[in-house]
Amino acid sequence: MIFHETRLSGAFLLELEQRQDARGFFARTFCRKEFEAHGINPEVAQCNMSVNHRKGTLRGMHYQTAPHQETKLVRCVRGAIFDAIIDLRPESPTFGQWAGFELTEESSKMLYVPGEFAHGYLTLTEQTEVIYQVSAFYSPECERGIRWNDPAFGIKWPILPEVVSDKDAAHPLFKL
Repeated sequence: MIFHETRLSGAFLLELEQRQDARGFFARTFCRKEFEAHGINPEVAQCNMSVNHRKGTLRGMHYQTAPHQETKLVRCVRGAIFDAIIDLRPESPTFGQWAGFELTEESSKMLYVPGEFAHGYLTLTEQTEVIYQVSAFYSPECERGIRWNDPAFGIKWPILPEVVSDKDAAHPLFKL
């Protein structure tokens, strides 16, 4: 894997190093040693998948509080998404900043999202599938969210969401 640091402290965009031949390609999508060498959390507590039928489906902005913060490794395996993250660590030099990345099945890029970051994505195609590994088990008592269009962050979504769950639409505004 090739690790690219993003402008947000601790977040990485990862590219697969494909070994190609007549059959197709082989690539490593996770390696504990490589994660540790880059100083990022290699723990995997569970793997999740979401299937999204419609273009314009928004999921987010989600995060979990202590002691169950989740790091995430996110990959779009069908279709395309715009993946957005917000640094919520008060001690971080990039606190309150957001970044967005297009992840597609063709690019096979993955996004490493540190704990204490809000995370969400918007589907850019019909029939989109996303898989992600998380470092902590889901804990409903620690689940939190921020409204996807919170003016405190001003995320520039590439298209307007058409499908947003009632729960995600009701997330509060964040107090910086």
